[in-house]
Amino acid sequence: MNQRIVGYHQDEHDDWVADLACGHSQHVRHQPPFINRPWVVTSQGRSQHMGTLLNCKRCDDPLIIS
Repeated sequence: MNQRIVGYHQDEHDDWVADLACGHSQHVRHQPPFINRPWVVTSQGRSQHMGTLLNCKRCDDPLIIS
């Protein structure tokens, strides 16, 4: 289920995590060539992606414990 990004925080490894409108969170890493999200490494890029829709895997699968 698509959810909007409402904020960001960093995890214990300093990786960026998007806070989603549903209350769940999802890592938004930039690890080319597999994951290409160069916007996540700058505060301006993260700000520009506020409100962007991400597929929340926890909302899609009721068996995943939040």
